[in-house]
Amino acid sequence: MEFQSTSENTTVIKSLDWITVGLYLVLVVLGAISIYAASYNFDHASMFSFQEFSGKQFLWIGFALIIGFALLMIDRRVYEAYAYPIYAFMMLLLAVTIVIAPNVKGSHSWIVLGPVSLQPAEFAKFATALALAKLFNTYNFALNSAKHYAIALGIIFLPIMLIILQNETGSSLVYTSLILVLYREGMSGFVLYALVCAVVFFVVALKFSAMTIMGISLGAFIVLVIIMVLIVGMLLVYCRSLVLGRNVGLAYAGCALVATGLHYVGVDINGYAFFFTVIGGSLVYLLIGMFHDDLRKVLITVIFAVASVAFLFTVNFAFNNVLEPHQQMRIKVVLGIEDDPRGAGYNVNQSKIAIGSGGLTGKGFLNGTQTKLKYVPEQHTDFIFCTIGEEQGFVGSVGVLLLFLALILRIIVIAERQHNAFTRVYAYCVASIFIFHLCINVGMVIGLCPVIGIPLPFFSYGGSSLWGFTVLLFILLRLDAARKEYGTW
Repeated sequence: MEFQSTSENTTVIKSLDWITVGLYLVLVVLGAISIYAASYNFDHASMFSFQEFSGKQFLWIGFALIIGFALLMIDRRVYEAYAYPIYAFMMLLLAVTIVIAPNVKGSHSWIVLGPVSLQPAEFAKFATALALAKLFNTYNFALNSAKHYAIALGIIFLPIMLIILQNETGSSLVYTSLILVLYREGMSGFVLYALVCAVVFFVVALKFSAMTIMGISLGAFIVLVIIMVLIVGMLLVYCRSLVLGRNVGLAYAGCALVATGLHYVGVDINGYAFFFTVIGGSLVYLLIGMFHDDLRKVLITVIFAVASVAFLFTVNFAFNNVLEPHQQMRIKVVLGIEDDPRGAGYNVNQSKIAIGSGGLTGKGFLNGTQTKLKYVPEQHTDFIFCTIGEEQGFVGSVGVLLLFLALILRIIVIAERQHNAFTRVYAYCVASIFIFHLCINVGMVIGLCPVIGIPLPFFSYGGSSLWGFTVLLFILLRLDAARKEYGTW
């Protein structure tokens, strides 16, 4: 490990982004105080007692500051030079964890080192971010070929697969946020468009799967209608063809009127037969029509339509065969398909009650009744945000979210002022990971997302999470501090 001289260390300290450091310190301290509020009881009232979760968290914060300082003292070139070896080591550690980690609530993701347990998945985030940054900083690398796409996606999806094998699906999903980095670095926006469509199709197909219309589930009916609308929209906007969009749109409308008329006169029409005929006929029309200006874009539209219909028919199979029963139930509860207030929906229901009872300004520090009576399980870890909502109310909750927003925006500012791809890509990796954690954690606490065990950065109790985010952030601070040294101010 290559450390710097005293003069170099002084330069780093002067060039450090102190706004980010300040936001980090405020968030970790507020996090420890929130943990104290969530786990407080009248027998052990000291916030700094090691008998309390808050006291242990302050200890983890102390170690985190030491780790952060050590990372700042390392020459910035070390991070780039050893990016791939660090990534390889962390992937090996993830693989070893599958074998040696004890079973903790069904997962094998924690390595026990005496009195301390560490989760390698938390530290693999910075390793993956470094490897991705190194890749994009390679001479002549750009997302302009299938090979380059495959390498970039391989770096992202390898840790996902290893963590899934540890039975930690929630932690593995964090790495999918790095797709946003690929978009920033040149990936077509069509990929994000397709991913958003897939999520919408999945949710709608499941949400309305119990009801039927025209002999098919209402969910499938709605999705197929959405696909038809998207086909027309892509022809008009993406392909910029008024003729094709108009003709296909009129054909869809005409077929819909005919089907409605037949229904009212008592003629039964099978939904799948209708949609396959109408959509299939329009796609054949697009393929054989030689008059369009951009054959490539029309072909992409056809492929998108076919893939969308195929995806629709995999939703039920994937939901019933890929997801575990408890994961299925959590999704059903979030979508309102089933009500399980004493089972899968218990945590979320109690969390929403706690947040709602806080009102505008909250009940006051240590005065949360839901918190004190321990109605919300895991309140000091994944559900820490409901403590803030109950005791500090809407005002306090918004204040915490604004602090996170300020931190994320500051990271983006740091990314955009870089003149080298390595630091820029790494910064966007950090921003993407923070965005994912914040959105999913708050979303699951208020019932907008399934409960998947995603901690709130700097607030949820635990050394691995805190240290993982600290390493992510302080490596970025060290890389950014070199902007003057390398003429990248």
